[in-house]
Amino acid sequence: MSSGTSSVPGMAETGLIVPPDQPPERYREAVLAAERAGLPEVWFWEDCFAESGLAPAAAALAWTERIRVGVGLLPVPLRNVALTAMELATLARLFPGRLLPGIGHGVLEWMGQAGVRAESPMTLLREHATALRALLAGESVTVEGRYVRLDGVQLRWPPEQVPPVLVGAVGPKTIALAGELGDGLILTGGTSAAAVREAVARLRGARPAGAAEPDVVVFTDLPVDASVQQLTDRVYELADAGATRVPVLALGDRGPESGPAILDFAARLGAISIRLA
Repeated sequence: MSSGTSSVPGMAETGLIVPPDQPPERYREAVLAAERAGLPEVWFWEDCFAESGLAPAAAALAWTERIRVGVGLLPVPLRNVALTAMELATLARLFPGRLLPGIGHGVLEWMGQAGVRAESPMTLLREHATALRALLAGESVTVEGRYVRLDGVQLRWPPEQVPPVLVGAVGPKTIALAGELGDGLILTGGTSAAAVREAVARLRGARPAGAAEPDVVVFTDLPVDASVQQLTDRVYELADAGATRVPVLALGDRGPESGPAILDFAARLGAISIRLA
């Protein structure tokens, strides 16, 4: 197994996005290619109505030995917070230190299709994030919110190594909420370096006094035949703007690449070495 050069001190983490544009039975070869390439991370999306986020994450963790697995993101309108906490705690105990879960509003149109669109998405996300962090910390939680209602709920097996709770955001209010309540921020693909800098400033400005430096995950995409230099330049650009993790999506002629070419893409991505200025 390659040791890789994409995850060393002073460098941005890179990772391979495994998109839901292929049947789930084909995920394994992409995940194993990423681990062979020395990549530190793979990422899945919970896209309606293509795939769940935690099922492939659990499989990827079981298939591999060291790679971290991110989920960006779990839409909170679809998920009861007690169940989310149970699932995350179970995976965190089975694979300590390797799970990077994200939560967020979800695509509002999809939430409407599923009959779970919240009248106040910000209120729901705040209540969900607050309760989720408390549950993962092993606390007994009783709350009577607008959306989240729990009565003495406490995990029997809370994680010994609590996974970070990352918050996906686009708008300034949600970015600030990620800084206030989350361990980090997930920014969508297509976010420019200038927008990353602005988001990082807002994120840090909302951090409570004494809080740890937040993670900043920025999704990006490049053609599946992108060279190592092109991949390096993109990751460096975003890392220089404040990204701490840059998962990359391979694009083919018709959108996200789901064929064999993604395996060679993973190998080139694993060759990246980005030293922050």
